[in-house]
Amino acid sequence: MRKVISGPLPEIASRFSRLLNQLWPHDALVIFTRECTGRPRKVAGNPRIVDRITSDELEEVRRTIQPGELFAGICTLGADQRQIWAIRDSTDILLVVVPYSSRTDTPVPGEAAALFGIVATSIQQQVTQASPDYLAESRAASSERARTFAELTEAHEATLTSILGTLRSNDLDDRRSRITASETASAALIALRSAGSADRALSEEAVTTAFARLHGELRALLRHLDVSVDYIEPPADGRALPGEIAHAARAMVRAIVLVFADQPVLTRLRVAWDCDGSNVLIEVRDHGAGKIDRRALTRQLAGRITTLRGHVDVESIEGWGSRVSMSIPLDPPASRPGEKSLSTLNPRELEVLAHLAAGRRNKAIAVELGISESTIKFHVAGILKKLDVANRAEAGAIGIHAGMTTPPAIRST
Repeated sequence: MRKVISGPLPEIASRFSRLLNQLWPHDALVIFTRECTGRPRKVAGNPRIVDRITSDELEEVRRTIQPGELFAGICTLGADQRQIWAIRDSTDILLVVVPYSSRTDTPVPGEAAALFGIVATSIQQQVTQASPDYLAESRAASSERARTFAELTEAHEATLTSILGTLRSNDLDDRRSRITASETASAALIALRSAGSADRALSEEAVTTAFARLHGELRALLRHLDVSVDYIEPPADGRALPGEIAHAARAMVRAIVLVFADQPVLTRLRVAWDCDGSNVLIEVRDHGAGKIDRRALTRQLAGRITTLRGHVDVESIEGWGSRVSMSIPLDPPASRPGEKSLSTLNPRELEVLAHLAAGRRNKAIAVELGISESTIKFHVAGILKKLDVANRAEAGAIGIHAGMTTPPAIRST
């Protein structure tokens, strides 16, 4: 289990599948979680099965199972009726296992729930902490999925609209067939637009919802301190936040509040969120002694703010208090024609790419990351292959375009 939960989050399904295969041999495995907006489906096993499984199918399975229950039975998965084992954890994360057709036994409910509970808790903690590696992978995956979905939607909508125009023409014969076909095309068009709304609901948080969740997290964080907190809510009609932005914003505010709370005296905090249409704007201010550890706070915020191409100002004046303001863009950088998705890179390769974008050589990167120069060469070769570029300069250019340069855009006063 340590190996399962300690590796990169995108491959956690593959690692868990290898472990479960020793106990309950299976053909395919899917972990479905709304927490991971970039990749809500984490899959392993037979691609003929996992590549066809939709989020709607998994959502239907999730709704039929009570938290903590093990379901063993037949359901629709990958457009086919399949025998499955499924567990819905108390965190609302779903596990679906497709056993080999020859299997007639089922897992022991308590044992299966305990193993998956550890995995589900690990996923939830990694997402809540919003590490730079998770944010980079999630944002790249979200951007790629959004582009693909938009292209498919435009193509299908144009086709259906054209069909409707033809069917509604008075020059056609056979009125009943024309009406039937027209109704079918109209229903398909409505379903397509509904799918777009459902996808946005899965991958985004309303800015007021994101702020309300922060309110609850800070209440638990400050429950033992005598601190008055003023919450300045964002506008109700503010633009929705991509999931990874919402998770990162809350994680950074928590880090800021913990640093403020470490001062000898803290009586009042002010937490404000706003949205200007392109960025989420965050400000945390205190009425403390103005003695925060700016360097420690800068280090905590650096990885996340750099990954998201954001900007942060840290100000602290002794006797007057401290203020941290952040601006995080809601849209990822537009991809250039032919540019490969960064979602193909693993967390360590993303880290190395950030250094390539900063123009560092292998020896300097090795010293910075605390690994050997030969290991850096291995990672660089993998990056060049996955991004389909000829040299490290081209790879660095992609990293710069994605906002992965170091050091971050942070100013402390």
